[in-house]
Amino acid sequence: MNNIAYYLLALLAGVALATQTGINAQLRSVVGSPVLATLISFLVGTVALVLYVTLFERESYGAIHQMKGMAFYKILGGLIGAAYVCSVIVLAPRIGAANLLALIVGGQILFALFLDHFGLLGFQQHSFNVFRLAGACLLIGGVVLILKN
Repeated sequence: MNNIAYYLLALLAGVALATQTGINAQLRSVVGSPVLATLISFLVGTVALVLYVTLFERESYGAIHQMKGMAFYKILGGLIGAAYVCSVIVLAPRIGAANLLALIVGGQILFALFLDHFGLLGFQQHSFNVFRLAGACLLIGGVVLILKN
């Protein structure tokens, strides 16, 4: 797959994230609890993933034994994801989708620059430079403009 296809998939992931934000906030309004809405969201996703793996990647179940002895932090993505989804469910109705996602993108950019600079969590090292600083400033400037309702 060429880079343009990857960029388009990343753009679609952003569309999905904004859509998920609204859907999960609506789910919370039905069930009355952000934590229960998060649980339901993750249960639906888990069922979908179990079905997919069972139907198309059954052989990958054998890799579960490789988790023995691995660093504990490698499974924290699910916990972080649950905290993220729950916080989005609480915040979206209060500050709006654009404000929420702009702030999320701002936080992602700043921390991603840190991760890249030091090559943490398995990312290839990309040192901080003037171009990255300019890009971050432009993105953060965009966040500020979005928040200026």
